[in-house]
This record gives sequence, structure tokens and C-alpha cells, in this order.
Amino acid sequence: MPDREVDFMLVGGGLASANCARWLREEGAEGSILLVGREQDAPYNRPECSKGYLRGEESREEPLFRPGSFWEEQDVELLTRTSVTGIDLDARTAKLSDKQELSFGKALIATGANVRRLNVDGCELERIFYLRTLGNADAIREGVADAEQVVLIGGSYIACEVAASLTMMGKRCAIVMQEEVTLERGFGRNAGRYFQGLLEEHGVTVHPQDELERFEGEGRVSTVVTRNGLELPAEAVVVGAGVTPDVSIAKRAGLEIGERGGVRCSSRLESSAAGVFAAGDICEYDSPVHGGRPVRIEHWDVAFNQGKTAALNMLGRDVPHETVPYFYSVLGDWGELEYVGPAYGWEEEVERGSREEGSFTTWYLHGGAVKAALAVGRSEELDVARALIVSGRRLGEADRAALADPQADLSSLGA
Repeated sequence: MPDREVDFMLVGGGLASANCARWLREEGAEGSILLVGREQDAPYNRPECSKGYLRGEESREEPLFRPGSFWEEQDVELLTRTSVTGIDLDARTAKLSDKQELSFGKALIATGANVRRLNVDGCELERIFYLRTLGNADAIREGVADAEQVVLIGGSYIACEVAASLTMMGKRCAIVMQEEVTLERGFGRNAGRYFQGLLEEHGVTVHPQDELERFEGEGRVSTVVTRNGLELPAEAVVVGAGVTPDVSIAKRAGLEIGERGGVRCSSRLESSAAGVFAAGDICEYDSPVHGGRPVRIEHWDVAFNQGKTAALNMLGRDVPHETVPYFYSVLGDWGELEYVGPAYGWEEEVERGSREEGSFTTWYLHGGAVKAALAVGRSEELDVARALIVSGRRLGEADRAALADPQADLSSLGA
């Protein structure tokens, strides 16, 4: 027999679960809500791990989703340092790592992702770090305190953002990456060159089209050796090799897993089991914004907004998740980007503004329709981009010319 019952069980301690709990209460849920998370902290904004918090500019409390008093005020039971070890969908029961067994009415699975760890010679050496949590950020800050030279592995968000933060902290940073330019996999070479230029202008050395061969050192890492034969001195290393969705609980429970590795969900974020929803990094949902195609997106803003949609549908509102995915990245105080999309492939890039002046929007088109847009210093144009992405309409030559003309009024395009 279960030890107790809860009406809403939220599995995972991130923003998806936190925002789901918030919206359940705001929309009138009167039943019991249990949020179970394996981290030691209450839900927080993970992006700060590579930015202000890493640099020691923010306290442990500042990234929190809400102050500690929020959970008691909203009558949400928060279990940190606790995992759900198993779910029986037929019996509607769950087992927790603290030996509790409970029954639940509806559930949200939002277990996030795990960092992809490298298995190369020397990977067991000290001062090789991965970044996912506030605790990881603490370890990096402490581990580089007496270091001068740090090597970053990877050319995407984590490596670039951490390189910027550590450079601001007085470290000499080098990036080793498979890409030709930083961030090119998501944004293409033109935009990628702009961001790589920002890094290089501030002293970050970039080694493109290369990859890690091994780590060397006695006890702690001292050298990074690459496939191309580079031997880079490294008193610390931060690896940003991506993440993998943590669908282990979902798989064991028998939920359907999609081609993109996430829990397959409807446009309402409901999984293959009625009354069980998914959100965040593990959610592979039929996206109305993308023509009904299944998409899975790893970004905090997506998790945040999916938490709300899941809450509404747990309350029977039958609401599709129609929010256009939004991304942002900040390279210290040197520059930042905002992006809506995503474009998994594009045939044409239209640029508006000037990369040289640090104010531009890149529009990504496929089949004549806008699929994504990246903005630097031009946030106001993202609303037009969202409308064009949702409409999916093909743009003629005059429309594309307007996209490229900084003086053109775009309001009619997004109408």
C-alpha cells in the first residue's frame, strides 16, 4: 500500500516543474502538489551557472525561481535531494529514493538532461569540470582560483559563455572545438564568426576544426592534447560537450520515446500515458509552430513556458503549446544574442543591420518562409520574426528586401 496520496506529482527540480506548480495554483488547483528534485537547491534559473553566479557576482539565492517562502505560501511540498526511482503507470504509484511510496493523480515528468561526459585517456584527472548545476559552478570557481590557463572543450553555449566569464575573472582561455566557427551549428557561419570575433577580441584563443585526443597530467590535468597534435597547457579544463535527455525514469515506466530521444508528447504535452505530461529537455512534442513536427528543445525558456502549458492541461484546459521557442546567450559584458526558432535547416540568410556595428538581425529562410531569427541589439524585431514563423508564409522579393533594409517598416510583414 502507498504511504500517501498526492494529486499532482512533479518529477524534476528545474524550471519546468517550478512553473508548473506556480500555474497549477494560479489557475485554481486545490489538490496537493509534490515537487521532487534531486538537486540540493530549490528550483533556480540554470543560465546563471555560466554567467554572474560563476563569476561570484551573485549570491546563491539570486538565481532561485522564487524565494524560499514561496513554496510554503503556495502549499507546494518541495523535496530536494530526492529522486523518483520508479513509476508504475497502471497502479499510478511512484517510489522515491527516501523509501516513500505514493499514489498520484496526474504527473509531470521534467527530469531535464545530463551532461555528456568524455571517455578519453586522462579523463579521471582532477580539475576537469562539467557545468550543469550551481554546485558545478562553485567547483569551477574554486578550481580555477589559482589557475592562469584554462581550456574549454566545445564550440557552443557552455564553452563560449564560460570562456567569457573566466576571461573576465583574469584567466587566459583557449577553446578547442570541432566547428569551423563558434556557435555555427545553431546559427551558421556568418553569425558564428561575429561571436567568435567577440571572444578573440577579448583574448580568447580559438582552435577550430579540431577535437580532444587526451588529457595529460600527474594527479591533476596539465595538458590538453588534440587530434591535430596541439599540446595546450591547462591548469583547468571545462567541458561543454552537450547533454543527453534524462529519460531513464520515463523509459522504465514504459512511456513512448521519440526519434529525438525525448518523451513523445502531443501538442498538449501529454505523454503516451493519459494524465502524465512532460516538459523541458526531455519533452518531444508535436509543435504547432513547426507544422506539427515533433521537436525537442534544450533551453530554459522553453522549459519555463512548457511548465505553464502542462499545468493548464493537467487542469483539463486542452491548450496546445504554441509558444515560439526563444533562446538567449550572453558573453560576459561583451555582447549577447537572442534567437527565436529553431531552424533545423535553412537555404537563405537575410541580414538586417550591421555586424560591424554590433546591431543586426539574421533571418533564416527555408522555402521562402522565415524559420528562425537571431538578433543582436535589435530585440524589437523578434516579435515580427515570431509572427512570420507562426504564419509560415512564403515571402516574395519585396518582403525579403524589407527584411534586409534597416529603414523598412516590418510591422506589415508580421501582421
